[in-house]
Amino acid sequence: MQGKKKIIVIGGSAAGPKAAARARRMDENAEITIIQKAPDLSMASCGYPYYVGGVFDDRNMLLCTPTGVVRDPKFYLNAKGIVARTETEAVKIDRKTKTVTVKNLKNGDCEDISYDKLIITAGAMPRKIPVPGSDLKGITTLQSMKDADYLRKIRDDKTITRAVVIGGGLIGIETCEALQLAGIEITIVEMLPQLLTFLDWELAKLVENHVKSKGANVITANGVAEFLGENGRLTGVKLQNGTELPCELAVVAIGVNPNTAIAGDAGLKLGETGGLIVNEFMQTSDPDIYAAGDCVESLNMITGRNVHAPYGDLANLQGRVAGENAINGNSAKFNGTIQTGICKVFDFAAGSTGLSEKSARAAGYNDIETVINASPDKPGFMTGLLLVTKIVAEKKNGKILGVQCVGPGDVSKQLAIWAMAIRGNLTVEDMINADLPYAPPFSLAIDHSIAGAHIMQNKLKGRMKGISCSDVKKRVDAGEKLFILDTRGPDEYEQMRLGIGEHLIPIGALRNRLNEIPDDKNAEIICFCKISLRGYEAARVLEGRGWKNVKVMEGGVMAWPFTREKKYG
Repeated sequence: MQGKKKIIVIGGSAAGPKAAARARRMDENAEITIIQKAPDLSMASCGYPYYVGGVFDDRNMLLCTPTGVVRDPKFYLNAKGIVARTETEAVKIDRKTKTVTVKNLKNGDCEDISYDKLIITAGAMPRKIPVPGSDLKGITTLQSMKDADYLRKIRDDKTITRAVVIGGGLIGIETCEALQLAGIEITIVEMLPQLLTFLDWELAKLVENHVKSKGANVITANGVAEFLGENGRLTGVKLQNGTELPCELAVVAIGVNPNTAIAGDAGLKLGETGGLIVNEFMQTSDPDIYAAGDCVESLNMITGRNVHAPYGDLANLQGRVAGENAINGNSAKFNGTIQTGICKVFDFAAGSTGLSEKSARAAGYNDIETVINASPDKPGFMTGLLLVTKIVAEKKNGKILGVQCVGPGDVSKQLAIWAMAIRGNLTVEDMINADLPYAPPFSLAIDHSIAGAHIMQNKLKGRMKGISCSDVKKRVDAGEKLFILDTRGPDEYEQMRLGIGEHLIPIGALRNRLNEIPDDKNAEIICFCKISLRGYEAARVLEGRGWKNVKVMEGGVMAWPFTREKKYG
């Protein structure tokens, strides 16, 4: 190829600017053009809920470099030598002539621009609810800067008192918090039986309980049947069970679909999720066209199947690879994702990495073990906060498949540890002596993650028989005869108890009160405490004295997602 290499990037949100910047760093002489339909560039879309909620007030912070410079066309031209054409839409790709037809949205003019390599980073489109009234004013998504501006104005004007957030995923939960901070009465409506479907039910229920404790209403297992309105404006949401929720605002957050219309029209191959199929080099079915971000499918590195993983960090990583390869040939790789994600839930956090128990079984992993660990992120004298973590591993080899974590403690640190363990194909045995940084302001002497690995090791080696809170509740509700042993102290019992027929025998008194345990050595006994460390110790005492069917209720009182007979206060 003679002369300067011409690179066109379609899309200017996350992956596109990253691809363009990487291409520039690989070739100072290339002609690089970004085509962006929206008026803004490099938007920090994951920050929209926090702008809406008033965590910060300067809109430009969503568009700035770390040093505070707004990434506008002038910045791209001067700092990077990249032409960024905003309010310009790419309407057609001609692969034979290697041109892109673009339309100036201000004056309607169209022109063809030639390329040597094309990078498609067209993002995703918010899903809509095809029900009556969906065109009423007062219904929005939170997908664009325009949406963020609209919701921020609602917050600042304080004219709306009630809102419904439709969808209990990451964006729905974050939007709920943002609007709640504005003093708006919020109801979350989720069609599935739980919020945050990347979590298993018992952890999702803890998140739901926390959301409710902040004053928001949560409705699960119900969908929208109709938007109600008067004079063209929203007045309420009617649910599928007939319930009507009066409101002046509805935020639809039911997920996104890959934006692949222009790519599909050009004959590029799409996958089962609707995203563009790319190889490890982020190369599409056309060797001269790369793609990255929310418009592509990604390989799940655990299951080997393609998934749609619309995460901001992945978009940047993929864009970097696409930009480098557009200049240098296929020298850089993006090997796939394990779908690590996290969200803030008021003063909770919730996240996961790898597979949940539900998704692992759906992917064909049937011989798996799970544990739940509830414990602080650091010592109590350093204001340690609770974490509840669920680990999923293969029984045959202890390979870690996935981890979920929720709570007010440092969830992000835990997920980061486990994400790297999964990427490194580590096993439970690899984790039990992990050499992590320790000092009381940051961690327990045995970090929460390592403690979770210890619990899993005990289960895999048969030293502990666990039972989930959900299974205990089901069996109690079914009227099964169980001996449930609470090993906490009397003061703890008076402050907070489950009310499921438990027997209180403090761990320090257990050896002297064995006469209160069923005489039948085969009787099923379920032990627990606040986090079930003492419950495990009690189980070992009883097993050492001949009882053969002793289980530990994993996570104890702190992981119990159901109504308690008595709460603190």
